[in-house]
Amino acid sequence: MYKAVIFDLDGTLLDSLNDIVAVLNDALKHFGLPPISREQAQTYIGNGAKELVRLAIGEKNCNRLSEILAYYKDKYSQSDNNYARLYEGEEEALTLLKNAGVKIAVLTNKPHEAALKAEKIFFAKYGFDCVTGQIDGAPLKPDPHTLNEIIKRLGVSRCDCLFVGDGEADVITAKNAGIDCVSVLWGYRTKKQLELSGAEIFAENFTQLTNMILK
Repeated sequence: MYKAVIFDLDGTLLDSLNDIVAVLNDALKHFGLPPISREQAQTYIGNGAKELVRLAIGEKNCNRLSEILAYYKDKYSQSDNNYARLYEGEEEALTLLKNAGVKIAVLTNKPHEAALKAEKIFFAKYGFDCVTGQIDGAPLKPDPHTLNEIIKRLGVSRCDCLFVGDGEADVITAKNAGIDCVSVLWGYRTKKQLELSGAEIFAENFTQLTNMILK
């Protein structure tokens, strides 16, 4: 049994794509740029807000990145996450993990304040031991720096830690930190995309994931 599980957020614990698209398209409209589709946004998510906005505005508007990013981050921090939802079986899984004494944490490339707000809205009752998002000056996933700091904070050895995520950056982050990884298939990437990044272990639903953690 793993003693600690560090989760990605968007696409892993929270289906937040519709909220992200709504706020992003609001920002694009504000600056006179065309909207992007849900499908486009899904391919852009995973490497932080700056990369998301950069891809959405296109290379010809790269000189406007800073102001559009600032607007997007401000609006997203005010978002009530009206469209976001948990995944099927997730509530039961998190309850089982906490009851089993497993430490649970979040590491996301989502801006830190937005991650904390999501934790307060959706996950307060589960008692996450640590929630960490993108903080200015700190490297994003797949750099293992922040993951290593979380592992130290949890006080658990690497062999007892598991990283769970839905993206390529999650697979590489876990590898860079020297811990096991499970890639979930209910998120924003296909199994083939994850395999190309080196993923080897997959979970199709939260029941299957929980069994892997508690075995």
